[in-house]
Amino acid sequence: MSSIATTHVGSLPRTQEVVDFIFSREKGEPYDAIGFDACMRAAVSETVRKQAEAGIDIVSDGETSKISYATYVKDRYTGFSGDSPRNAPADLKMFPGFLQRIADSGGTPEYARPMCTGEVRSKGQGELETDIANLKAAMAEHGVARGFMNAASPGVISLFLQNGHYKTREAYLAALADAMKTEYETIVAAGLDLQLDCPDLALSRHMLFADLDDAEFVKIANLHVEALNHALSDVPQERVRVHICWGNYEGPHCCDIPMAKMFDTLMATKSRYVLFETSNPRHGHEWTVFRDRKAEIPDDKVLVPGVVDTTTNFVEHPDLVAQRIERFTDIVGADRVIAGSDCGFGTFAGFGAVDPDIAYAKLKALTEGAARAGAAA
Repeated sequence: MSSIATTHVGSLPRTQEVVDFIFSREKGEPYDAIGFDACMRAAVSETVRKQAEAGIDIVSDGETSKISYATYVKDRYTGFSGDSPRNAPADLKMFPGFLQRIADSGGTPEYARPMCTGEVRSKGQGELETDIANLKAAMAEHGVARGFMNAASPGVISLFLQNGHYKTREAYLAALADAMKTEYETIVAAGLDLQLDCPDLALSRHMLFADLDDAEFVKIANLHVEALNHALSDVPQERVRVHICWGNYEGPHCCDIPMAKMFDTLMATKSRYVLFETSNPRHGHEWTVFRDRKAEIPDDKVLVPGVVDTTTNFVEHPDLVAQRIERFTDIVGADRVIAGSDCGFGTFAGFGAVDPDIAYAKLKALTEGAARAGAAA
């Protein structure tokens, strides 16, 4: 019998009080800063408690204080103003009636996406240090030994906060890597694992680079990895998680670039843990890529497949979760697999397809499935 650890991608549903505070700040409205801090501290404690109650081994702060996993950097770094153009994913453009239905239902988050209009520099690590303190206090309170904190990759920042200042994309990526380096190092120095969110390695193919062919896109993605690895040059690889994503939305996803074409790029990241989607219907079959290319998976890589979906309110049966896990333990062994989720449950503050209570029911199913897979290993 083996023990298979459990985790998730990071973001979790936020309470309405948290959302109200975040959007007051986002809109530049007056708000109680002391009340904001107290609310975030209490919310992180409750989020960690719920994760622990569900049996999650490696927890996060749920990205509670962030407006979103990528655009939070506009508040922590200089050089951003105005607004970036919006690019609907190519698959949604193929089905305009569905795209309109999403817009009409309020299913498209509205939040600031400024352009890069000046030099990108850190404003200091104060907000990050508060997030770290809240997570560590919650972990101590609820008896959780291991936690991780999300951070935006240089590539995903360039996807959502587009370049209007640097002469080239490469120069912008280099500036972002230099700016984000301290954030990454601060998280690890605090005793937490660092997760880099990298939808730029997949989602941006059909969002920002739809006019390129796959081979041309892979070259761009590899430049993103070079920038990321530079930013991680002083971070121990064993403390790094990288998450690749095709977009955390219910939609056709028929324009998603296959995992087979991104496999080498993902494996080239300076990370011990690689998190990827295997539960949704568009990517559930791609476990075979890892099976067929087993010899190309570096010996130090730990696979963290998503074994519960984050865009539907179905609660997966633990036996199905176990089957999904076993596909990967059969490839690399139980000691090199951690059970995860396809994506986050609260990628944008105030928006999420999955009901908050159901999100934690899914995490419970994840841990129950991991226990069954561990018993069979």
